[in-house]
Amino acid sequence: MSRARSFLFLQGVCSPFFVRLADRLKADGHRVFKINFNAGDLAYWGGRSAWNYRGRVSDLQGFLDDKYRKFGITDQILFGDRRAVHRPAVTQGESCGIRTHVFEEGYFRPYWVTLERGGVNKHSSLPRDPDWFREVGAHLPEYGDGQAFKSSFKIRAAHDVAYHIAGFWNPLVFPRYRTHAPVNAAIEYAGYATRLPMLRFHKPRNNALVSELVRTAAPFFLLPLQLGNDAQIRDHSRFDGMAGVMEFVMESFARHAPAGTRLVIKNHPLDMGLVNYPAMIRGFLKRFDLQGRVDYMETGDLDVLLRNARGTVTVNSTVGALSLGLNCPTITLSDSIYNLPGLTFQGALDDFWCERPLPDAELFRRFRNTVIHTTQVNGGFYCRNGIALAVENSSRMLEPKTSPLEALL
Repeated sequence: MSRARSFLFLQGVCSPFFVRLADRLKADGHRVFKINFNAGDLAYWGGRSAWNYRGRVSDLQGFLDDKYRKFGITDQILFGDRRAVHRPAVTQGESCGIRTHVFEEGYFRPYWVTLERGGVNKHSSLPRDPDWFREVGAHLPEYGDGQAFKSSFKIRAAHDVAYHIAGFWNPLVFPRYRTHAPVNAAIEYAGYATRLPMLRFHKPRNNALVSELVRTAAPFFLLPLQLGNDAQIRDHSRFDGMAGVMEFVMESFARHAPAGTRLVIKNHPLDMGLVNYPAMIRGFLKRFDLQGRVDYMETGDLDVLLRNARGTVTVNSTVGALSLGLNCPTITLSDSIYNLPGLTFQGALDDFWCERPLPDAELFRRFRNTVIHTTQVNGGFYCRNGIALAVENSSRMLEPKTSPLEALL
């Protein structure tokens, strides 16, 4: 084991993952500290010793600096580098020489989670040079899909509900806390309660549409929607939501896509249902004269769609990586980690509809193995087996002074 260090935990995912990871680091001989920012953090920390931060976000850097110095903090661990309470921590940590370990949902799901130093997604330290991946990836093992585990949406939802129920005490215990989420939990749950039961009615119709597309070999492009309130869109793209994405893509499709091609728009499986996408799309259909050329789906077999699509248009979704892995031409509308020459289309969207070189399969294989080796942890955040795997496999990224990525760089 490397020299014992002092880990400061900030805000985590809504699950017991952080407390399990902290217990493991402590058992390995490291010192562990925690800052709670709201009652959900406090509840999931399980009564262990921690500091409760009740100040303003604008004063957080000074608070952190004091803890760094007094307690010899060497590392800090957080989930999501764009949360309001984490941005000052990332900045202050860098200025004080603190290693910042950022967890996020996996770049290759469902059996991987992301763990990078300094930042993720747009702020990732992964090079944007395909030749680097060609060279490095040639010497790495074939990672495959990792060890599988079952994790249902119900488990994730239960943790989320428990976390937000604890938030009832925020006005009393953490009066200055403001959530990073743009929608409060009550509205979010109401949206899910309306949308999710309706999916069983959409499924037969959507499955029939997929079958028709495959049976008739209809030429179509796929636009998978992302969560409009997610940091991937709000902080890592030039769009402020899915409405802007659909407008941009549908206008380009109307003007430049070959006649006879169709555009299939598929909703995100975890969408809250608060935005009426069908109504939005109807407005764009009329505006861009696209009647009969655009299909909207709430459900549908993504794998089958990607295997049969002429191309995939995404902002920065993990679906883009899945599309590349299935050898489907792909274009991204932002600086995703896989937006590399040889993988994604590097020209303008207007040209993509007619110029669609296939991704380099060998480059993608080496890219995927390199990304998994340097930034991915086999495991999950929500179910018991997934958490146990993630805790066990995080040590190789957290405990060495040099991360796997830094070692290769």
